[in-house]
Amino acid sequence: MGSQASKIIRTSKMASSAEIQQFIKDAIAQEKVVVFSKSYCPYCTMAKEVFQAVKQPFKVYELDQRDDGSEIQTNLAALTGFRTVPQVFINGNCVGGGSDVKALHSSGKLEAMLIG
Repeated sequence: MGSQASKIIRTSKMASSAEIQQFIKDAIAQEKVVVFSKSYCPYCTMAKEVFQAVKQPFKVYELDQRDDGSEIQTNLAALTGFRTVPQVFINGNCVGGGSDVKALHSSGKLEAMLIG
């Protein structure tokens, strides 16, 4: 249970935008819950704590710990319409950030999304 931190990518060649977009699509398709995060962000911590509280495994990509983190964040903005983190995906759909996840949990809607 709990989070799985992403591996730090160290490459001399920057990935193309198409490669980054494919990485994002693959990441959100492979896991029920994916959190694009920054390790120091309190809203990211808020989102991760909600999933820990409901004992839902989730995959975390700490963008501040990746060489391609800025490019991932830029491509997420193109996909979701916002650049802030966290960006939380459940079953391939962006549900928003930390406050959104907390509100879903408080309203009882989060658990239903996790079952589906």
